[in-house]
Amino acid sequence: MPSAALWPRRVVTAVAFALTLLATAVPAQAHPYGYPQTVTIAADATRPEVVRLTWKAGGVDELTLLGVRLGLLPQDRVLLDGAISFQASDARILASSAPFTNYLLTQMTVSSDGHACAGTVDPPGDLAGSGVDVDYTCAGPIGAARIEVRMLSDLDPAYQTVATGPQGQRQVYGPGRYAHDWALGDAPAASGANVADDDRATAGKVARSVGPLLLVAAVVTLLRRQVRRRRVARPRQSS
Repeated sequence: MPSAALWPRRVVTAVAFALTLLATAVPAQAHPYGYPQTVTIAADATRPEVVRLTWKAGGVDELTLLGVRLGLLPQDRVLLDGAISFQASDARILASSAPFTNYLLTQMTVSSDGHACAGTVDPPGDLAGSGVDVDYTCAGPIGAARIEVRMLSDLDPAYQTVATGPQGQRQVYGPGRYAHDWALGDAPAASGANVADDDRATAGKVARSVGPLLLVAAVVTLLRRQVRRRRVARPRQSS
């Protein structure tokens, strides 16, 4: 049983250690280790030559950071400590701009049978909430397509994108894997081995974000247990 003099010091040390890890692993500014950006891939039921990609940022701070990168927002939105000052108007400014449209069509590309498909951006009504749709029209009906996604990789090469598609297909885009073949028609889906690798990568990303929170919870639980033990022990000592 630790002495009364050592107890406060141990509490402070344990909590400080946990908070230090939390602050290191999950900083406040926009970064590639928070909630991942996503892309949903869907074939068009009425237009077999069209595939739709819906992109959504992992956090609104990333929209502000991209707006600064494209010259649409002032540089002072990025504070000296690296934190991002987001305003509701940032998403609207980005959504209605030609540079953002060009950025989407550059960072996300689709090809079928070796030929590039033309992209058209549907002006988003709620970029921060529901994301943005981009339709790619190919030369003919699409059975399979090679889709490349490099969103935000120019801001930080560590950014990854979790993509989902028809028939439960999944892929994590990131460094060294910016291109992936998708089955959109009668073509077979990706192999289970690739899906398993992607799932492990996604699990690792989630673990890096959630792990520090679990550590803090564990420390709090341990401290509560020790407090209970001390309360039980005191009457025994006095008797």
